[in-house]
Amino acid sequence: MQPVLAFDVYGTLIDTQGVTVELEGRLTDASKAGEFARRWRDKQLEYSFRHGLMGAYVPFSECTREALVFVDRALQTGLSDNDHDHLMAIYGELPAFDDVVPALDQLRDAGIRCVAFSNGTADAVSKLLTRAGVESHMDDVISADEVKRFKPDPAVYAHLRSRLETRPEHTWLVSSNPFDVIGATHAGLRSAWIRRSSDAPFDPWGVEPDMTVTDLEALAERIIR
Repeated sequence: MQPVLAFDVYGTLIDTQGVTVELEGRLTDASKAGEFARRWRDKQLEYSFRHGLMGAYVPFSECTREALVFVDRALQTGLSDNDHDHLMAIYGELPAFDDVVPALDQLRDAGIRCVAFSNGTADAVSKLLTRAGVESHMDDVISADEVKRFKPDPAVYAHLRSRLETRPEHTWLVSSNPFDVIGATHAGLRSAWIRRSSDAPFDPWGVEPDMTVTDLEALAERIIR
């Protein structure tokens, strides 16, 4: 039986560091743009984890905005409310990595079902992927918002399987985020870690992905083979 591949979106299909160029034009000290972008992403994930643990769910976009405001304060960059609104809009227009469309084309040509699987709402993710030229290459968009939880909550991966109607051994989570890979593995799914940076560490939890590759084209080659 052919596997079904569920692709994480932010950081796996979509380059969250794509906001750096916009930050360089917004910040008084452009040299802070890279640090701002990294901390914004880290805080966005932290806030999603905290909301999940508290049982105080909010849409992922709210975590993103809260993280933006926090980093603005932490780095004392003095952004205005209009700057915040603009940067949030840019976050909805981030680019896809260059390897995404070629890899998805290979997989679909091989008859492999591919879906987007994200903490973002289905509407936000669909719009983001459409602007990035990726949505038409996906069979579906599945959102954690549908169960009002966030990855890596096991309920989110159970929801993925329910939507796909697949067995765990045929369901692959593909992500550049180690927490997501570990969460999927813990939930009994197969997992592939996209190690986009050669110096990116994997969490030392005694859990390993079924596959580690440097990009999605390498993933496609191994899955098809």
